[in-house]
Amino acid sequence: MRADEDMMRRLILLRHTKSDWPPGMVDHDRPLATRGRRAAPLLGRWLISNGYVPDRVIVSTAERTRETWALARAGQTQLPPGEPEPRIYEAPPWQLLNVIRETGDDVATLLLVGHNTGIEDLAAGLIAAGPEDQRRRLSRKYPTGGLAIIDCAAHSWRDVGAGSGTLVAFIVPRDLDPEAE
Repeated sequence: MRADEDMMRRLILLRHTKSDWPPGMVDHDRPLATRGRRAAPLLGRWLISNGYVPDRVIVSTAERTRETWALARAGQTQLPPGEPEPRIYEAPPWQLLNVIRETGDDVATLLLVGHNTGIEDLAAGLIAAGPEDQRRRLSRKYPTGGLAIIDCAAHSWRDVGAGSGTLVAFIVPRDLDPEAE
């Protein structure tokens, strides 16, 4: 982050990678599909190679989100472990925002691993600026494994809200490997 990082908060929103749905399995327990297991490590390496290392990671308690983050950080010692948070599972954007606003100000970069439509709707509500092509792409579809880097003009996480964000980057697994999404 820039020298004025005390006035900026970086939020990274990651939608879990492609999941499977075996017969008879409840939604919360769904594992990743082969494509999802292949995509997650690519995202972790991309975060590291682009300098987007979070200080804190909060993960939905669903199996597919926990597995996404575990595979993303496998072998990437710079990435912190994920903290399970049941309120992220199937959360609407206002609930995700509540979780974000509870974050301590010692955290400059926060990463949430969650689900749609909450992640997509939260990103849409926060982002007011950034590269037009990336914003348009994000608004069309936030696929599994979608990862948005959003800089928020806020002294505190409590100040993050509608229109406070600038989209820095939006990537999907297919950007990193055409067979990964």
